[in-house]
Amino acid sequence: MKGVLIFIVVIIATVAVIFTTCYNNLVKYRNRYKNAYSQIDIQLQRRYDLIPNLVETAKGYMKHERETLEAVIAARNSAINASSNAAKNPGDPQVMEVLGNAEAALTGTLNHLLVLSESYPELKADQTMSRVMEELSSTENRIAFARQAFNDAVTLYNTNCEAFPSNLIANAFNFTIAKLLEEAPAEVRNVPRVSF
Repeated sequence: MKGVLIFIVVIIATVAVIFTTCYNNLVKYRNRYKNAYSQIDIQLQRRYDLIPNLVETAKGYMKHERETLEAVIAARNSAINASSNAAKNPGDPQVMEVLGNAEAALTGTLNHLLVLSESYPELKADQTMSRVMEELSSTENRIAFARQAFNDAVTLYNTNCEAFPSNLIANAFNFTIAKLLEEAPAEVRNVPRVSF
């Protein structure tokens, strides 16, 4: 009788340890991807802050391209709203899709602006434009690295949500699958090379 009682206690203790470990890992990995998103958010904000400087500098030279400049600002504002929503709930599939689409639209309008700027030699020679473009390029690289870290963290979290036995804990405590922050489509991603 005593042996059976010890066996039951060992089984209960083992299940409790497995449960606790799985739950704590899910919390840890969820917090890790949320932190990784905050790094993306910092770089996106830096990018959003650079765009008005880019537009203001270009505005002085590209007087006939008002529609393009307004499209860049509108796309920036849309991306800021999407990023703000994503910061509140990173990994949410709908929110991340909206952010991805807004970022793709912003990248597309920026690419269009850069292509048009090639027609303005004075703009290409402008020191402010050159500095802003250099900072924007550096920021784009930082965003790419932060996106990769976020996607790695989301993948680790999602794997834990789907693997046994942590999937039982994930389902019981509403740990939902997080969405990766995917890159813009290839036609948007191909940034034209512009030298200033």
